[in-house]
Parts: sequence; structure tokens; C-alpha cells
Amino acid sequence: MMTDCNWPGNDELMKKYHDEEWGKPNHSDKVHFEFLILEGAQAGLSWKTILYRRKGYKKAFYNYDWGRVARMTEGDVEQLLNDPGIIRNRLKIRSAINNAKRFVGVREEFGSFDNYLWSFTDGKVINNMSKSLKELPATTGLSDKISKDLKKRGFSFVGSIVIYAHLQAVGIVNDHLVGCSHK
Repeated sequence: MMTDCNWPGNDELMKKYHDEEWGKPNHSDKVHFEFLILEGAQAGLSWKTILYRRKGYKKAFYNYDWGRVARMTEGDVEQLLNDPGIIRNRLKIRSAINNAKRFVGVREEFGSFDNYLWSFTDGKVINNMSKSLKELPATTGLSDKISKDLKKRGFSFVGSIVIYAHLQAVGIVNDHLVGCSHK
């Protein structure tokens, strides 16, 4: 019998995210940039809190146009601190702008952020065959390695836990439980 992962609970938005996005291999730089912003914003908060503000982030950060975000100013930061559609945290907002600038540099070096990120697994999905949520790690050697490399490149809010969540979100790591019908 197939059973889904139980972390979304009964929340419809969380279920939709689980069923349609989480753990599905993605190769869009726009999606990578979106999740860099969202996962960084999540630091210290629940994913549900961020998911319910996703539309606000999309609007605040120009539909995840990293070029425009990279050109945001301190005046933009001040404006976003008054935006109820996002988490109003100065460090996280500045981090999104900083990371947009670094994102541009990685794209220049590797052709795309996608090429960069997937190079850590030689383009292969890591399928963890966990039977319960208790078996899922918060970090791995892979997330440690990518986090360290991103920090070396000047990214912020990219600790190993944030990066592991990013890897799950974009399907580099598939952490759907063994019996999940969405695996």
C-alpha cells in the first residue's frame, strides 16, 4: 500500500507543494534562485510560514529576476522591511540581494547555477530510501561541501541545513519516504 510522506499534515498548500514540487528534479535557474531566497528566509522558521508568503516573495523580488535583485539598493531594503508579504528581517533581505550578485557570478563561471549545483552529484539524483521521517538527515556531507563552497564564493544564509533543504526542494536529493506515492 502506498502512503505519502506525512510532514505536510492536513494543510492543502503544504500537500500541493509536497505532491507537485518537492523532490522533483529541477533544472531551472529561476527555481534555484527562488529556493535560495525562500530557504534562506526560512532559517529559524517553519517551511509552512515561508510557503504561505511565497507570492509575497515573488512580488518583492521581481519574479526572481536575479539581475534586478542584484541591483536592489539600501532604499529597496528599507521598503521591503515594511512589506507584510515577506519575512521582514533586514539580514535576510540583504542576504537575498547579496546572493543575487553571487548567483550572477556562478552563472558566469559555470554557464548556469544549475550546472554548478548538479556538478556536485555528477547530474545524478540522490534517492534516499528512508522509511520514516526520523531517518531523514538535516545535513549531509554533500550539503556541508556545497555550503562551504557557496560561503567561499560570498553567499550568505547558506548553512548546511539551508542547503540540504534546497537540495530536497529542487530534487537533487529525493527524500520522499519509500512508500510515498509521489516518490
